[in-house]
Amino acid sequence: MITFESISKVYTKNAPPAVNKIDLEMKDGEILGLVGLNGAGKTTTIRMSSGIILPTSGRILVDGHDIVTEKVKAAKNVGWIPELPNFEPNATPLQLMNYFAGFYNLKGKEASERILTLLEQVGLKDHLKKKLKNYSQGMKKRFSIAESIIGDPQNVLFDETLNGLDPEGVLFVRNMMLSMKKSGKSILLSSHILNEIEDVADRVVIIDHGNLIKIINRTELKNLGKTVLFLNVANADDAFKKLLSAYGDVEINDGDLIVRDLTVPDNELFKISSKIVSEGYKLLKFNPVGESLEEYFFGLIGDKK
Repeated sequence: MITFESISKVYTKNAPPAVNKIDLEMKDGEILGLVGLNGAGKTTTIRMSSGIILPTSGRILVDGHDIVTEKVKAAKNVGWIPELPNFEPNATPLQLMNYFAGFYNLKGKEASERILTLLEQVGLKDHLKKKLKNYSQGMKKRFSIAESIIGDPQNVLFDETLNGLDPEGVLFVRNMMLSMKKSGKSILLSSHILNEIEDVADRVVIIDHGNLIKIINRTELKNLGKTVLFLNVANADDAFKKLLSAYGDVEINDGDLIVRDLTVPDNELFKISSKIVSEGYKLLKFNPVGESLEEYFFGLIGDKK
């Protein structure tokens, strides 16, 4: 668990805070999605969480240990996978993993077994003799995941790890996070790929210009923003389209009729279905859905600019 208590980060006194008085909690057994435009403060927040940089004010507690006053204990329990991993290019994965193992007092047979298990787990067991400079970007990210969790941290931070990965790589990272969540770890995923955030996150945190704008629970993700109505009837005609136009803007997509900018509140949508049936139409589909996370995000951030 990582707890942020009114944390701020100011790089220069003449610039606004990169992160401004954020209160937040990363819970054990949870995937927390972190969403924001470039420069919103996502990476600054992650770097402070891992102890790479320190907050200007406020406190960050990693499993109860202060990242400033107990940095060694706190940072030891955080794994950080950066967007662009950077390792000694002429080293092999085994060389580097053995080096990193030393930071966690892993030695001998114990270290060897854990290193081989992790490298196999991330799909690199057939590439152990290759130098890192010969790894693809996706392979480097897989190695970065193995390196970051060699000490079995309770808290793991994925900073734009999905960027540049092929679909197989995205699926691998997703399954890795879900496995970590199942084992009770605290996971943070920062990503521009909002549909992936939407698929795996238990909560989504939206930040903008260093400020926490919104926290969305998973149960709320299906009902974000403006509701859009998808429907279909067996005997649609021009009169049916005219009927629907009284309730919003109507468009056709793959045989479905879609009504946007609804003129009735969500709790009265049943009136539309009742009207359709009373007019003699056979209703095959009536599916009101909220905006996608991406649509909601850009609508919200657009309002904040």
